[in-house]
Amino acid sequence: MKIPANRSKLHFAYQVGWNVVLIFIVITIVGGSFGLGAGAGYFAATVKPEPLRTKDELSRRMSNMEQTSEIFFANNVYLGRLRTDLEREQVDLKDVSKHVKSAIISTEDEYFYSHNGVVPKAIFRAIFQEIAGSANSSGGSTLTQQVIKQTVLTSEVSFGRKFKEILLAQRLEKFFTKNEILEAYLNVSPFGRNSSGRNIAGVQTASKGVFGIPAKDLNIAQSAFIAGLPNSPSMFTPFTQNGTLKEDLSPGINRMKLVLKRMYEHEYITKKEYEEALAYDITKDFSKQTEKADLAYPFVMSEVERRAIDILAPILAKKEGYTDADLKKSKNLRAEFASQAKIALADGGYKIYTTIDKGIYDAMEVATKEYKNFPKDMLAIKYKNPATGKEDFIEPAETGSILIENATGKILSFVGGRDFNREQINHATQTLRSNGSTMKPLLVYAPAFEYGVGFSGKPLLNTPVSIPITGQKPYEPENYEGGSITGLTDTREALKRSHNIPAILQYMEILERKPAPATFLDKMGFTSLHRYDYTAPSVAIGALTNGVTVEENVNAYATFANGGQFVDAYMIEKIIDDKGTVIFNHETKKVDVFSPQTSYLMLDLMRSVVGAGGTAGGIVGKLTYKADWVGKTGTSQDYRDAWFVACSPSLSFGTWMGYDHNNNLKTASGSAMSYSQRNNNLWVAQLNAAYAANPDIFKTVTSYKQPEGIVEAQYDKVTGGVPTEASKAAGLVGTALFNQKFLPKADGGTTAGLYVEIDGKKYLASSKTPVEFTSAGILLSQDQLKMMGYQWVKDPATLYKPGSMFSNVIMADSGLTENGKAPDKVSATLDGSRITWTRVNEPDVIGYYIYKLKGASFEKVSVIKASQPLEYSLSGKEPGQYYVLAIDIDGKLSDPSSSLKFGTGQSIPVDGGNTNGNGNGNGNGNGNGNGNGNGTTGTGTSSGN
Repeated sequence: MKIPANRSKLHFAYQVGWNVVLIFIVITIVGGSFGLGAGAGYFAATVKPEPLRTKDELSRRMSNMEQTSEIFFANNVYLGRLRTDLEREQVDLKDVSKHVKSAIISTEDEYFYSHNGVVPKAIFRAIFQEIAGSANSSGGSTLTQQVIKQTVLTSEVSFGRKFKEILLAQRLEKFFTKNEILEAYLNVSPFGRNSSGRNIAGVQTASKGVFGIPAKDLNIAQSAFIAGLPNSPSMFTPFTQNGTLKEDLSPGINRMKLVLKRMYEHEYITKKEYEEALAYDITKDFSKQTEKADLAYPFVMSEVERRAIDILAPILAKKEGYTDADLKKSKNLRAEFASQAKIALADGGYKIYTTIDKGIYDAMEVATKEYKNFPKDMLAIKYKNPATGKEDFIEPAETGSILIENATGKILSFVGGRDFNREQINHATQTLRSNGSTMKPLLVYAPAFEYGVGFSGKPLLNTPVSIPITGQKPYEPENYEGGSITGLTDTREALKRSHNIPAILQYMEILERKPAPATFLDKMGFTSLHRYDYTAPSVAIGALTNGVTVEENVNAYATFANGGQFVDAYMIEKIIDDKGTVIFNHETKKVDVFSPQTSYLMLDLMRSVVGAGGTAGGIVGKLTYKADWVGKTGTSQDYRDAWFVACSPSLSFGTWMGYDHNNNLKTASGSAMSYSQRNNNLWVAQLNAAYAANPDIFKTVTSYKQPEGIVEAQYDKVTGGVPTEASKAAGLVGTALFNQKFLPKADGGTTAGLYVEIDGKKYLASSKTPVEFTSAGILLSQDQLKMMGYQWVKDPATLYKPGSMFSNVIMADSGLTENGKAPDKVSATLDGSRITWTRVNEPDVIGYYIYKLKGASFEKVSVIKASQPLEYSLSGKEPGQYYVLAIDIDGKLSDPSSSLKFGTGQSIPVDGGNTNGNGNGNGNGNGNGNGNGNGTTGTGTSSGN
């Protein structure tokens, strides 16, 4: 029969008086064992140290119970609880089935609504069982006492603790209603294990963990089973520590039947309900084994916990009066509140809502596990196996990837690695790696565009260079995969082919700007920059001191898609405390980094990378949907890292591949498929899987929009300036998109000129240089060449490779100095029909004439430039006497070589005398100006102007 909760003042006075009597009886019993005085002293000594608990303190104790924090995927999809030793979720009494309440009261405390905290009869029974050493102790504690025991006192078994429990239970009853006490009991009590094998406390956690339903939906049989658990949780729980069902479920079922009997006896259920509940097959309702959230989604759980600690720590510090500035200054203070935040997450009952799309995350995980083209496992380097003391640790290639929504910064999904059990570090968010050539758009080309000194067609040197570095060896970069040396290239081609040298030379042009170009990286969320990274040329190709995470690298690329605004990536949307208060709600902030024009020009430039001939050529065509994806590949030194980072108008996505101990990807990949192709194909596999899981996210915006201020203009392909008549005549005019603010300059064009070539080097012809030894070319000033990095070129001859735009370029002030005399006589020989000669070792000699004696005069039969082979074939030529003469930059001739007789006829000896002036005979020469000289007759040579 139910006992009403209302009590009269008279009844309350009776209860208090009776408990006073009870205490004296207890003293008497103790006194019977130890002597009355000793027993009374024991009671006084035991109770006296217990402080007088106020209502506020007891309330705080009752409500301050540990609750496990919960994590949710995006769209409120439940993920699981953070890993703790005990899982608990609080619930209001109104949200608990009435059958649970009656089952608990009828079994654990039948006088709950009539006593004032203790039941004397039960205490007597417990004391006598303790004294008698009974093996079947029945406890004697009321629900109120159990609340005190679990929230205020320790679990110590002693008379002293029992005395305190009695007094505190009465005090609790004085301050709180029965429903408040019952609610506390239901939330604090242990209930065994759930279907994932975790220890659980609280009726809501038990209901969900055992039956998979909330406590308000429990039927009579289920309520009886749950109510029976607190008596002996480990014995009566149906689950093992692994979450599997026990082989023998009879202890828990028998306990349920006992609870049902008590419910019936106390008239909480009818006979019909009792019999139906006894016949109910409770085993069919037990939850199936569930994988622990930290095992099913270990990378997500650990990452969310890490980020939640970073969010909670300053919140907790602020409550104690500290500011963000205080935390920033003190490492110890940061560590202290990080520790507090971790504890708070473990037992604070927070609800953490994330941005992770469960469907996409699951799909990307499957795609990664099923991917067959990872490089082979390799012997770890720089690692000593602790078990053997040898470097014999075999490791697989790892990967990390991340998908970010551009406009908001939401991290929609990521892949932290291939196997959390093998390696717990998150390769998408934690590992710092060199980002290789993916750095070029971020640090080199976009800043150059922003400064107004770069554009897609800008001419750049692509030849070996040696750049002096103070206090170090000269920096001599090489192109990716030994890429071709083309002499001159342009920005688009350099990025498309991932040439390193042009990128570094472009970076050198802007490196001295203030603030340093690396400040752009600061604005885009690079958090591990070292002071050397602001000055080292090698940073242009990703050689960072510490490195960058996949998250930071991909997040930076989203800046281009956002029109030049950086939006920091985030994973936690909001955090709600156990009172339902939102203590954190993410706010998206935008940071201006580049202009919309710079961003659009970079997007256009990166299309070449994914286009035909690019290092990621064809990659977009492998996707199962259409979108304007553009991006950049990257490779670090010694092939330790492979990257592909790209952005579309709505999303940014990047993959990284490498080894934790820096093995060589190229060696591991073999010849069947390059390491870059392996990473690129993984990018495709993961992105296609993500699209299949949630196509709607990918359809928000499909193409980039051109901002105002972008115009098309022509430029000089050699200088980047406004085209001139010379560049037009030479076919060196290109067309590109420009920021209207930074159009080609009129004073930066080329002019036409004549040059001679000696030993692969070009020299400006003088006004006296014979025309037949010259070639038409483009003149550049020293300032123009210096801006391009010409001063660091190791071998200028490499600039003039056939087919290079630079093949006809010459410095305007690179003329030869004439040595003030005619060249020395040529030493020539005739071998059959072939004349050969040795070079005249004078720097101003530009070539050679071949003459034939014809009658009384000489006839010029050939011109041989210094850059040509030093030989002449007489095959098919007339028999006769032939001579070789050298000529210098100013047209001065050497004496003729010895006579070379070919075929029949007599040789006519030639005197070696040399005359400068108007010599005798008819000049047949080709001197510059008005001279008719260069004729040869008799015994003298005339060199006229």
